[in-house]
Amino acid sequence: MKKYHTKEQMSEAFLTGAVLSVVGGYFDAYTYIARGGVFANAQTGNIVLLGVKLMQGDFLKALTYLIPIFAFILGVFVAEYIRKFGNSKHLHWRQIIILIEIVIVTAAAFMPNGEKGFPAYDMIVNVAISFVCSLQVQSFRKIHGITCATTMCTGNMRSFADNLVHYADTKNKQSLKNAAKYFLINFFFIIGAVISAFLANIFGELSVIFCAGGLFAVLILMFIKPFEITH
Repeated sequence: MKKYHTKEQMSEAFLTGAVLSVVGGYFDAYTYIARGGVFANAQTGNIVLLGVKLMQGDFLKALTYLIPIFAFILGVFVAEYIRKFGNSKHLHWRQIIILIEIVIVTAAAFMPNGEKGFPAYDMIVNVAISFVCSLQVQSFRKIHGITCATTMCTGNMRSFADNLVHYADTKNKQSLKNAAKYFLINFFFIIGAVISAFLANIFGELSVIFCAGGLFAVLILMFIKPFEITH
């Protein structure tokens, strides 16, 4: 197979994707464990639970699942607006996205949770995290040559299996490499969930502050100039 060289932005480097996947897994476990059992990343679970609560006639509880869904949709609009108009001489538009994530996550960490008598704060945080995850999944869609998500796993799992099947049929080594990348992205997502579950038991609602550290690392990584990769 003929090799070719391309320039890769650090925003699309595998290290960046790995860190963002850890953060993505962390977010999902955090909102489920520390913020009332809501999934903030992928909205499939919230849509299902919304339907269940509507069928049960629990309209107030249904609202707690509907609002994060709308927040997720809003995040896509905001990310696209920043992509079109947010570039500056000093910051890439994706760095602006990361800065917004850091600010929102830091604020969320200091909001009391429902178990302390503040259920409204849980809703606010879940909406905020859904918005943050939407910004992230819309802005970081390509990692080291593959299209993937860093805040959810289902699509990555399908692509992992698809590339394995393609490798079995064609023995194309690139398909095997792509399958490995998808596997590792989901692996790092799981690592993030494990870390989140551990820290949530120690720090409670404050534990999401550790995500700000991971996001800050991504922000710094994106100051590294594009580099050449070989395919």
